Amino acid sequence: MNRTARRRRPLTRVTAAATAGHAFFELAAGVGMPLASLLGPFTAATAWAIGTATAWRAGGTRPSQDDPAFAVLNSVSLAAVIAHLTGWPRRRTRLGLPWLTDCEGLGPRLMPYYNPILYVSGTAAVAALLLENDSAPRRLPLLTPALVPLLVAAQRAEHRRLKAIAAARPGWWNRRLVEPDISLDTAADQRRVAPNG
Repeated sequence: MNRTARRRRPLTRVTAAATAGHAFFELAAGVGMPLASLLGPFTAATAWAIGTATAWRAGGTRPSQDDPAFAVLNSVSLAAVIAHLTGWPRRRTRLGLPWLTDCEGLGPRLMPYYNPILYVSGTAAVAALLLENDSAPRRLPLLTPALVPLLVAAQRAEHRRLKAIAAARPGWWNRRLVEPDISLDTAADQRRVAPNG
C-alpha cells in the first residue's frame, strides 16, 4: 500500500459529522453541548464546527500514514457513544440494544431523534475502525473501552456544570436545564416565566 497516496475515508467522515450532529443537537435542544460549560456556547460551537470541518476535510484527503490519527478519532467517538448508552437512563429494544430514555436533560420526547444520531455515529466509527484505518496499529481501538468510564464521568461533570450555569444565567442554549419553579401552580405559569434569551 502506498502510505503517501491520498485516501478517502467516508466512514470516518460520517463519524465526524454524526458526532458533531449529536453535539449540535444538544445545543439546539437547550442542554448546552460538550465544552460549553468551560468555553461558553458560542466558543464551544465554533470549536466543534472547526474541528468537524477539519476532520471531514482531512478524512477525505490525508494519506494512509495518517491512519493512526483517524483510528484515535474513531475510537474516541465510539467511546463517547458507549458512554452515553451506558451512563444515562436506558431500556432495551426488542433487539436487545440499549435505548436512552433520557440523557443530559433532553427528556424522553427527544430520545426518538437523539438515539439514532448516536447509533449512526457509533456504527460508522466501528465500521471505520474495521475498514478504513489499515495502517493504524490494530491495538489502537483498545483505547475505546478504557475511555468509556472517563467519558461517563466527564459527561456527568459537564452536565452538573451546565445545570449550575442554567440556574445562574438561563438562556436559549441551556433552557431545558433550568429547574421549574415549583411555587408556580400550573404549566402555563411556568411557561410564562421561562427564560426567552
